[in-house]
Amino acid sequence: MIGNSWDIYLKDEFNKEYFKNILKQIEKEYKEKTCYPPKNEIFNAFRYTTYENLKVVIIGQDPYHGENQAEGLSFSVKNTVSRPPSLQNIFKELESDLKIKIPTNNSLIPWAKEGVLLLNAVLTVEEKRPASHQMIGWETFTDEVIKIINKKESPVVFILWGNFARNKKKLITNPNHFIIESPHPSPFSAYNGFFGSKPFSKTNNYLISKGIKPINWEI
Repeated sequence: MIGNSWDIYLKDEFNKEYFKNILKQIEKEYKEKTCYPPKNEIFNAFRYTTYENLKVVIIGQDPYHGENQAEGLSFSVKNTVSRPPSLQNIFKELESDLKIKIPTNNSLIPWAKEGVLLLNAVLTVEEKRPASHQMIGWETFTDEVIKIINKKESPVVFILWGNFARNKKKLITNPNHFIIESPHPSPFSAYNGFFGSKPFSKTNNYLISKGIKPINWEI
C-alpha cells in the first residue's frame, strides 16, 4: 500500500473491513467525479515520511479542493498553482519565528523528507466540495495512525492548528511527546494567536532538548 515500514505498522488497519470499504468508495468516487489528490498521491504523507524518520506531526483537516492543488500532504500545494492564504500565513510565521525568507515554492515535500508527517484527517476530497469525503471513514483510519504514533518511544512533536486538529489532542497521551497548539493559520483566525506562536522554534528547541536533530524548515 505505502511501500515502506508504514505497511507493517498499518497492516492491521489495511485488513479491517472499514478500510476495505474506504478503498471501494474511493474507487467509485474517483471514477464518477473529479477528486483530489491524484489517486497515486493519496498516501504521500506516509511515503515521504517513514515511521522511523518521523519527528513531527502537523494535522490538517482535508485536502485542498481546487484543480492541481492537493498533493497528499496537509497544507501543501504543488508549485504550479497559486499559494493558498493559510500556507502564506504559515510562511509568514516561519519568517517571523526563524528568520527564514518566505520561499518561492509552495510544496512542503522538503519538510516531509525532514521527518514532518503532514497528515490530513481526511485524505481525499471532491473537487470544489470541501469536507465532502468526511463520511467515508478516513478519520477512523487517521485516528488509528495518531494512536500508533502515540505509542512511539522516541519523542514526537504534534503541531495542532485550529479546533479541528486540537480535538485530536485526546489521542496523544504518551508523556514522551510534545504538543504545540494554536489557532489555525487561515485568514479568519491567524491574528487570534497563530501569528507569534513560534511553532517552528518551539519544535526545534524540544527536539534538541531530547538529543534529536532539529528540523530544517527551509523550503
